[in-house]
Amino acid sequence: MITSEWKRQLAAGNYDGKLLDIYGDGQEVARQKVRYEKALMAFETNFGEIEVCVFSAPGRSEIGGNHTDHQHGEVLAASIHLDAIGVAGKAPDGRVTIASDAYEEIVVDTRDLAPVEKEKGTTTALVKGVLAGLKERGYRIGGFCAYVTSDVLIGAGLSSSAAYETLIGTMVSGMYNEMNIDSVQIAMVGQYAENVYFGKPCGLMDQMACSVGGLVHIDFRNPHQPLVEKVEFDMNDYGYSLCITDTKGSHADLTDDYAAVPKEMKAVAACFGKEYLIDITMQELLGSMMQVRSKCGDRAVLRALHFLNENVRVQKEVEALRLEDMDTFFATVKESGDSSYKYLQNVYTNHDVMHQNVSIALALSDMYLQGKGVSRVHGGGFAGTIQAFVKNEDVEGYQTYMDAVFGKGACSALRVRKYGGMKVGGITF
Repeated sequence: MITSEWKRQLAAGNYDGKLLDIYGDGQEVARQKVRYEKALMAFETNFGEIEVCVFSAPGRSEIGGNHTDHQHGEVLAASIHLDAIGVAGKAPDGRVTIASDAYEEIVVDTRDLAPVEKEKGTTTALVKGVLAGLKERGYRIGGFCAYVTSDVLIGAGLSSSAAYETLIGTMVSGMYNEMNIDSVQIAMVGQYAENVYFGKPCGLMDQMACSVGGLVHIDFRNPHQPLVEKVEFDMNDYGYSLCITDTKGSHADLTDDYAAVPKEMKAVAACFGKEYLIDITMQELLGSMMQVRSKCGDRAVLRALHFLNENVRVQKEVEALRLEDMDTFFATVKESGDSSYKYLQNVYTNHDVMHQNVSIALALSDMYLQGKGVSRVHGGGFAGTIQAFVKNEDVEGYQTYMDAVFGKGACSALRVRKYGGMKVGGITF
């Protein structure tokens, strides 16, 4: 339907039930209606009043499996209620034009999708990479115009880039493939865009959590066919909330820090004739510790120890949730955080030890949450966010406590969303 009809139906409440289903909170419906209306108006300003669909892709929160995906390990992750939405309509000229509230207008010609070195690190590279990846896999692509807005915090460890990649892939699925591109394929194309076009050697966890949706346990042993298992569990039923604190640390100039983690892990694996750590055992590593330390250095060995133990912790967390054993679950989350800090060493960058936003946030959380929850580094680390599981009655106090240090609104309580990338509504192209 055309944008004006979309706005009329939103105002009439015809999408209230859909928005409640997506965002999981009645108080969110009014805010989302305003947000969607603004996006439709912005689309009209940029592209006119035409037939459109509206799409959504969530951010994600990693629950367990810190830096395990790129070594073909296991993760426990959840899509969250914060999302990117896109209003999109077909364009007959073969060009993709994307306006947004966060970036300069992006224009990509679908007839020329070769990677360009100077585009690395840009949003244009992500768009071009997703389009190229879908085309290479045999899916139909074509021109479209879109307006995109996102409340997934950029650079805060909630995977704003993966949400964006998922959104682009979902829009192409909806406009040119009858929404028939599998969520796993969209995730893999997002990773391809990030690795090959954007230039970031990320794993697949972020894109999978954003694309698939819900609380998911993912085994990446076979990355071309990852095993995805939904975990039915509502933290709120057990009196806890998932809180994320944006410590306002910058991710600028951290690409080398991120890249060093998989590089060093793979170096250890290579000592055993393997490409990834998933193919070696703890016994093998301990039995060759002296030689591996000499060849790879101690930090690489510590990171390998983290991976091997972290992979087991993910399995332990999933089993604890199945058994509704919250004590074991929270103890394992804490073990994961301690391992990331001490062995993975991704809480701050060694290039700038004077700025340790994440370290400060973890220290403050430990002081506040004694017996009332647990905290750990969130996502890729080095800067950005921490994660905390906090008793519901203590959430407001914890937020006030953290906001006093990191700024108003720094600490947010998240809800797990049951949907990944999706079409909210509109015509069938």
